[in-house]
Amino acid sequence: MRHGKKVNHLGRTDSHRKAMLANMATSLIKHKRITTTLAKAKALRQYVEPLITKSKNDTTHSRRTVFAYLKDKDAVSILFREVSEKVANRPGGYTRIIKLENRLGDNAEMAFIELVDYNEVYGKTAQTEKKTTRRRGGGKKKATEAPVEEAVVVEETTAEEAAPAVEETPATEESSEEKKD
Repeated sequence: MRHGKKVNHLGRTDSHRKAMLANMATSLIKHKRITTTLAKAKALRQYVEPLITKSKNDTTHSRRTVFAYLKDKDAVSILFREVSEKVANRPGGYTRIIKLENRLGDNAEMAFIELVDYNEVYGKTAQTEKKTTRRRGGGKKKATEAPVEEAVVVEETTAEEAAPAVEETPATEESSEEKKD
């Protein structure tokens, strides 16, 4: 019986599964997003999130522990330098799984898994949504106020430009008259 054993075997032996998850975690850290089946993505999330949490504490012991799982020096250095800085204030949930259409060949459920802080698409839409506000009837008032402000700015700049030109002209005339005397 399998009571209390929740590991998804993914149809592989133990050594094959560990090697596959290590390779997928390395690819996720290097490329920030990978496309795979939904079952593998869920297994990878459980595999990689504790490693990202361990990377927040940059010690020799934590680096060696993460290297035992990833088996790639480049991925470990990227994880501890770049990724750990981005997720420093995040308490968990470092990855996002988004489902895609089923694969054409075998109709397998596909998904892509990505690191949350590296997706610029969601970050840009969130920032633009915060800036825009909707108000009823506000469009007509803004249209009438904008030209008035522009006209005032234009008048101020012309008055300021004219005043220094008048002051400089007599100063040059006086200096030329003083040279003649």
